[in-house]
Amino acid sequence: MSDNQNLLAEQRRALILDEVRRRGGVRVNELTRKLNVSDMTVRRDLDVLARQGAVEKVHGGAVPVADASSHEPGFEAKSAMEMSAKEAIARAAAELVVPGSAVALSGGTTTFALAQHLLEVPDLTVVTNSVPVSNVFETARRSQARAALPQQPRGSAVVVLTGGTRTPSDSLVGPVADRAIEGLHFDVLFLGVHGISVRGGLSTPNLAEAETNRRFVESARRVVVVADHTKWGTVGLSTFAPLDAVDTLVTDSGMPGEVREEICEHLRELVVAGEPRTAEAP
Repeated sequence: MSDNQNLLAEQRRALILDEVRRRGGVRVNELTRKLNVSDMTVRRDLDVLARQGAVEKVHGGAVPVADASSHEPGFEAKSAMEMSAKEAIARAAAELVVPGSAVALSGGTTTFALAQHLLEVPDLTVVTNSVPVSNVFETARRSQARAALPQQPRGSAVVVLTGGTRTPSDSLVGPVADRAIEGLHFDVLFLGVHGISVRGGLSTPNLAEAETNRRFVESARRVVVVADHTKWGTVGLSTFAPLDAVDTLVTDSGMPGEVREEICEHLRELVVAGEPRTAEAP
């Protein structure tokens, strides 16, 4: 399958997911007319979304998952969602990083994508509670060691993994992680979220992860949320920060125009991957 076909499939599934969330459920025949695709294509898309834990299939269509506020998909399941959007967000977010910074990366598949771009930024100190993020830097370090490079590579980083109890999304949380974070000070925090909204702020379905994320936010001079457009309007079980705690939101071009206007009313800066940056509000 070509990249264009993959992209179209991702866009189509994003539209289906938006429709399910907005209307509280959709029927297959409605989607075939709206998207101008076959019944079989819609059913395949619903199968994919159901496997990812994004929707629940019912006879003739799909509805939102019943326990959306407390349901936490695993890392692998979330990795398959909005892949193109996450990659675009990661590239845009990496441009915000200054060489020599102390950077914190929370758990999540978008921060995992970002970590791979940070390999090229020199002299970073990276603190993370994400096992996959830590593995990105460790794999790069081992690869450089095997190559027996004569000098320290340009993108080398000092990485600190917090420790703690592992969540379904491969984040380390709990008292050990909280104590490791609370005594540190970061130039910038890149934060992945389960949901973001005006009412719910930044939220997660995991109570222990909420507390660890609070410590991250309290320890950061600048808070940057990296979240694709499907996260807007989602509210998890526990809010760990209000929307005004966020300095910058980096998202993708799938974010609707009216939502962008709403975001700009509450945040200092909105960065849409692939589009020119707007001036940051004072």
